[in-house]
Amino acid sequence: MKPIVVVDYHKGNLMSVKRGLEAAGAYVRVSDDPREIASACAVVLPGVGSFADAASFLWESGQADALLSSIEAQKPFLGICLGMQLLLERGREGAPRNEFATGLGVLKGSCERLDARGLKVPHVGWDDVSFANPSSRLFRGIPEGSHFYFTHSYVACPDEDGVVSCRCEYGVSFPAAFELDAVFGCQFHPEKSSHRGHEVLCNFVDVAYGRTRKGLLR
Repeated sequence: MKPIVVVDYHKGNLMSVKRGLEAAGAYVRVSDDPREIASACAVVLPGVGSFADAASFLWESGQADALLSSIEAQKPFLGICLGMQLLLERGREGAPRNEFATGLGVLKGSCERLDARGLKVPHVGWDDVSFANPSSRLFRGIPEGSHFYFTHSYVACPDEDGVVSCRCEYGVSFPAAFELDAVFGCQFHPEKSSHRGHEVLCNFVDVAYGRTRKGLLR
């Protein structure tokens, strides 16, 4: 069984993501080596740090090119929190005032600070989601209104609503997940989201290994 690679861009603890994927039935390697990233059967980009710092490291280390090569080869990709935001062309977090840092550019759009209309930012804690894509593979078997764990101050703002698979309400409605072909992203942390988060990771692992589980109905 080929490994799913969790990308190590030298920020924070990646072990909770690794353990979550292993509990979902994956063989997992944590790596900062672009060659291992490019050759993996699937890739997970976890959510740690700020957009500008993470994007800078990805480009300078060669990891960004490896990720883009993997995505171009249609290998499954899961971005978690910041990892989802980095799919976009640009982001404000950590960039000089009135400027943007350059993201991966897989999806058109930008990462902007959450305008929660008077609610506390960062948005931290459990919140429910509503599905925008009823045929989402990432949320197969997961019921509408399920709760997931969020911790973020910025949100992904894609130019095309069609890539949004579910949304969350916190002052405003914002994308809680993306899905485009084999590219997936979630603003929440599935590895911290108990049973429902485990189901999301199981669904991703199923996609990565071409598995089909029976009896999964929303």
